Amino acid sequence: MTTRVIIVDDQAMVRAGFAALLAAQSDIDVVGEAPDGAQGVELSRRTHPDVVLMDVRMPEMDGLEAARRLLEPAPGVTHRPRVLMLTTFDVDDYVYEALRAGASGFLLKDAPPADLIAAVRVVASGDALLAPSVTRRLIADFARQRSAVRGKPALRLKGLTERETEVLTLVARGQSNGEIAQTLVLAEQTVKTHVSRVLTKLGLRDRAQAVVFAYESGLVAPGE
Repeated sequence: MTTRVIIVDDQAMVRAGFAALLAAQSDIDVVGEAPDGAQGVELSRRTHPDVVLMDVRMPEMDGLEAARRLLEPAPGVTHRPRVLMLTTFDVDDYVYEALRAGASGFLLKDAPPADLIAAVRVVASGDALLAPSVTRRLIADFARQRSAVRGKPALRLKGLTERETEVLTLVARGQSNGEIAQTLVLAEQTVKTHVSRVLTKLGLRDRAQAVVFAYESGLVAPGE
């Protein structure tokens, strides 16, 4: 199955480089490019990509606002792509807010080509790009700053079973399903079921939002 991708970045050289790299992959089809967030949203509405590579900082409309419009569309708009944020900085409050809005992860622009290709495939498969330790550090840093607003997320934790809470804790610590299965001595398919139930009960889209939720609710403390 081919993954449809659009690239939204205000630097023409970046767009061209990423497009050439991704288009060379047999399972990836670059269906468009845009120089700012507003045009990126319009392009996404027309082309219905599976994944949007979205620069964080752009003129006219930045990547955060564009991601919000794609992930929280207006009534009548049914298409919601996966959004992978691109940034030059490893700690950026825009990235954190994008994760809260539903972005599936972020990647540094100077990451190796193989990482970009792998990132698109990971996000397209429905998973979140949370492996880099910098991602967890970023979420932890901003969750620490927002500790005063944890009341409502904490109440939502009460709807989880003890096992589901354990699984969410390990997801927030960056463990894969296989690692969680080993930690809790469960079958990996059982872990997948627990993760799915956690996302459904908490109204979360994917693991990225689950990690943010775990920090903001106080379930996992920054620095643990």
